[in-house]
This record gives sequence, structure tokens and C-alpha cells, in this order.
Amino acid sequence: MSSNDNEIAVVVKDLERRFGDFIAVSKVSFEVTTGEIFGFLGPNGAGKSTTIRMLCGILTPSGGAGTVAGYDVLTEAEQIKSHIGYMSQKFSLYEDLTVEENINFYSGIYRIAPEKKDARKEWVLEMAGLKEHRHSRTAILSGGWKQRLALGCAILHEPPIIFLDEPTSGVDPISRRQFWDLIYELSGKGVTVFVTTHYMDEAEYCDRIGLIYRGELIAIGTPEALKIEQMQEDILEVMCARPQDAMGELEQVDGVGSVALFGRGLHVVVEDGEAMAPKLREFLSEQGYQVERVEKIVPSMEDLFVSLIEAHDRADQTQQEVQG
Repeated sequence: MSSNDNEIAVVVKDLERRFGDFIAVSKVSFEVTTGEIFGFLGPNGAGKSTTIRMLCGILTPSGGAGTVAGYDVLTEAEQIKSHIGYMSQKFSLYEDLTVEENINFYSGIYRIAPEKKDARKEWVLEMAGLKEHRHSRTAILSGGWKQRLALGCAILHEPPIIFLDEPTSGVDPISRRQFWDLIYELSGKGVTVFVTTHYMDEAEYCDRIGLIYRGELIAIGTPEALKIEQMQEDILEVMCARPQDAMGELEQVDGVGSVALFGRGLHVVVEDGEAMAPKLREFLSEQGYQVERVEKIVPSMEDLFVSLIEAHDRADQTQQEVQG
């Protein structure tokens, strides 16, 4: 985070967006600090893009309040637009233009001063690794290159805050990692980065994250703090032969909540990890599985998110039964 980390770049209070009877975003509140990488995580349709579009001045909120770079989301949408960079899921590039023509086009849109245009263009080409491809048609670029070019075009005017909506969706893992390196670089220079994603592993790259589900913010904090404080169950990592077969058998054991394949092994959700680890090891051995290890581990973001969603759904179910 930057040295200005006492400053608040984004403030949201009870923000809401309705489409007819459907509540897409329900009374969401949070703050984002200057220079912070803030991740907004959730499954598709959770309300991530709707929130980001309200904060970018593209969509008017139905209720609540908020400021971005000090400008009001309800009354100063145009001022917000000139103080932010926004990269949508679709990479808003013109495929029939060359790399250089796309940069020139966005220079015009952002009214870059004539004396700065060339320097900013060279910066984007360098940052995106596209110096050798400046005359190539954008349509022929790989997903990773298009993604970096889109980022460069979104921050040509050097905005203090950038909003990235699912920026790594559909690109390969190496390009995703390289893209995050660029995000770190920008954050290191004091730029505030607000990024939405449904890739749970990307949460680990953020300073703080908000988890959104069905339009509601169900948790907020640093990745580490959330995993320690919000995870109500324990996670056992089980490494054994034929994990797919073992998965079905473990699901039948008393005290096991759920079982999921995770890499070469299994993640087993239990109430008490210390007590269940030896039981599961013994059970698997009795069933003829060669067991490498069964141990309690720090939950992954995916484990945490599944746990929070299940808890949220259980609470909803209980409330409906009470009302019914």
C-alpha cells in the first residue's frame, strides 16, 4: 500500500440497485483505501459488475450513497468518469484497428495533452510488451496481449483509481499471473485498484477482499484474517490413492460435512479436525486405501467461500421457515 494509506479512495454506504422487483445489489457498505488492491469476489450473477458500474458512474444507484475519488456517485457521475480508469470484461478494444490506432483513439477520448501523447503511447507499448506489434491489427493478438493493451488504454490518462471488471476472465494462467504483476506495479505507485473476479486463487493477491453473494456483502477483510476468523469448520487435507473413489466413501462418514477434490488430494470439511484426522486415516486404511497423510490445514479461499455461502443459505432457510 502507498504512503497515503490513511486516505479513502472509495466510500460506499448502503448502496443498492434494483431492476424492477429484482434486487441486484442490496445495501452494500465498504471503504477502499488509497493505493490498496481491493478484490470483489463472488460467483457469476452475484452483483459484482452491477456494483462496479454504479461506482464508475455508468449505472445510477437505486438507493444508498457513495463517493469515488471524492465525487458523489449519485450526482457527479461525469467527474468520476474523468478520474478513474475502467476496464470491462469485454476488453473494450477496436479489433479492426491496429494496436497503435487503439492507443491513439483512447488518447483522444481521454483528452491527453498533445505534448504527452507520444510519451504515454510508448509507455503503454512498453508496459504491454507490444512494441514489436504496434502495427498489428488488434484482432490477431492473443488474449493476454489484448488484456494488457486494454489495461494500458484504460490508464492512459494516469487515473488515481482503476476499476477492473473480471479482467483475467478467459485468459491463460501465465497471462493472468503477468497481469497481476502489472497490478502490483500500479498499486506500488499509489494507484487504487478495485478488481472483481470469480477466481478464488486471485483473492490471495489482494490486500483486502469483499465477498458478495446474491447481492449481499457477506464478508470483508484481508484474505488471512477472513480464513482464520470466518471459517467455522476445520479443513482436513487427505492425500491418498484413488482420491476420486475415496471421495464418495468419505462423504458417508459421520462428522464429515463435505468433500471436494483439490489438486491431487481431497479437502474434507469437519467440525473438529484434531479428532477427525485419525478417524479418517483409520477408516480409509480399513477400506483398502493407501494413505499418505491426513492433516488439518489453513483453509483456501475456495473453502472459505463455500463455507460462508452454505452458512448464508442455512440462515436464509431458517428465516423463511420462521416466517412461513
